[in-house]
This record gives sequence, C-alpha cells and structure tokens, in this order.
Amino acid sequence: MSTTDSPDPFLAAAIEEARAGLAEGGIPIGSVLVIDGEIVGRGHNRRVQQGSAVLHAEMDCLEQAGRLSAAEYQRAVLYSTLSPCDMCSGAALLYGIPHIVVGENRTFQGPEDYVRGRGVDLEILDDPTCIELMTEFIEAKPELWNEDIGV
Repeated sequence: MSTTDSPDPFLAAAIEEARAGLAEGGIPIGSVLVIDGEIVGRGHNRRVQQGSAVLHAEMDCLEQAGRLSAAEYQRAVLYSTLSPCDMCSGAALLYGIPHIVVGENRTFQGPEDYVRGRGVDLEILDDPTCIELMTEFIEAKPELWNEDIGV
C-alpha cells in the first residue's frame, strides 16, 4: 500500500523513494523510470548515504534501471519528486527520454525551459506531498540542501 495520496501510482512510487531517502538520513527526492506502464528503475538521492557527488535521485534511478537500449529510453517516462537539476536533466537528454513528470518545482527549478526546448514533454504536477517533503527538509537542514544544489 502506498504512503501517499497521489492519484498517480508512479509519482506515488517516487514519493516512496523520497521518503526512503529521508529515513536513511538523506535528502527526500525520489525518482522512477517507467517504460510501457511498468517501473523499470527506482532511486532516491543517496549523496549523503554513499558520500557521492552525483547520486541524485534521477541518477540513482537510471543506474538501478541498468543498461537499456535507445528504443527503450525513447518509450520511457522519468518521474521525479523535484524538478531535475542540470546534471539529471542532461542525463535524460543524453538518453533521449521524451517525457519527464515532476512532482513539484516550487522549492527548486531545474533548466525546464531548456529541456522543453530540446523536445521533452515536461509535466509539472505541483503535488502537495512533494512540496511539503522538500519545504520541511529545507527548513530543517538548509546546509545539506545548499550542498546538494551546489550553493
């Protein structure tokens, strides 16, 4: 059973990943990769847990999905609880992922216009659960959040 009120089961899965990251002492951002209506990769921000410079949720999700063909990426939808940053947006562009669904972009906004300009269908859901997760985290741990976004 999902621990979110989101009507979208894939966003709900991304939120579950975000909560898992928070429970591990990390930053509450989650992501799932969906192909043909099935989750093929899940991930959450693991920078703190792994001492990593690059393990944002989307990067972890893509890593967990493993090697995929170009044809598979072209049918994929990347879900993220937060607007993907430059690095994560770049990975989506590199692999030709045509559709990105974002839980929220109020607390952080990645290069959305650029991504759209490259032909990606970028959908912002403005999900209250995603907004609350990030707002509470940023208020509680601003130093960790600023480190994650390179401030």
